[in-house]
Amino acid sequence: MIIPPYLKPGDTIALAAPARKISAEEIAPAVALLELKGFKVLVHDSLFGVDNQLSGSDEERAGSIIELLKNEDVKAILFARGGYGSIRTVEHIPQELFAEHPKWLVGYSDVTVFHNLMSKLGIQSIHGTMPINFPKDGTENSSISSLVDTLMGRGTKVSAAPHHLNIKGEAKGILTGGNLSVLYSLAGTPLDTIPEGRILFIEDLDEYLYHIDRMMMNLKASGKLSKIAGLVVGGMNDMRDNAIPWGHSAYDTICDIMKGYDIPVAYGFPVGHQEPNLAMVMGATVELQVTDSGASLVYTNA
Repeated sequence: MIIPPYLKPGDTIALAAPARKISAEEIAPAVALLELKGFKVLVHDSLFGVDNQLSGSDEERAGSIIELLKNEDVKAILFARGGYGSIRTVEHIPQELFAEHPKWLVGYSDVTVFHNLMSKLGIQSIHGTMPINFPKDGTENSSISSLVDTLMGRGTKVSAAPHHLNIKGEAKGILTGGNLSVLYSLAGTPLDTIPEGRILFIEDLDEYLYHIDRMMMNLKASGKLSKIAGLVVGGMNDMRDNAIPWGHSAYDTICDIMKGYDIPVAYGFPVGHQEPNLAMVMGATVELQVTDSGASLVYTNA
């Protein structure tokens, strides 16, 4: 895996919007706080483009990312928000540019598309909070602190409290995954992740409970679950149900499907559409440790 250069004070972080549109007011707290942390912040001219829900046309969104990749002053690209649209953006970006100009790509949710692309290209990226989530009052929270530490190479592990559904054990592998719905949408495409021997991470938001079962059954039926070394489950937030209830929580559904796999499984990781949303290095080699006292992902090469 290619590890992009870690940041130092005075380096430039660029903001880009590969998916849903965003306003200057929404990113202002992030710009101010990142500058306060000692970084320069580049707000690309096209950041506030509008094409209905999207932040400009597919070509405009891709064009801004191409420009930022080629900009040698930019050391990291922080995606402003998710929503939907990244899959439409990446097909207009020559893939060789990511390897020719390796830099940290940061985001989560719909940005899972980019994490999968980076995984296919052998480049590490950061699953972490985005400007849309920065507190409006300008305060720093644990999600932001974790992101800054990870960008600067100070991240060593991510830990979670004990959970009654955990399956204890240890495993080592490359961390991969992201938003479950996006992973499901990429199945069978060139961006589909091959998880053999890897630690798979999943999280999701605002899905019907039976959809979680459908997507997990896809991972099972495709043989992916039988190939992974371990599973890490982050937030499964704001789930919905039908008039006739599904009858199981998202975690219980995942737990039922994971029966029979002799691998460690950790629930309740503080990552996803929630606070805290701690930063994780996708593509890093990690050790997953699940014990009575909790679970942790320890970086061995991040």
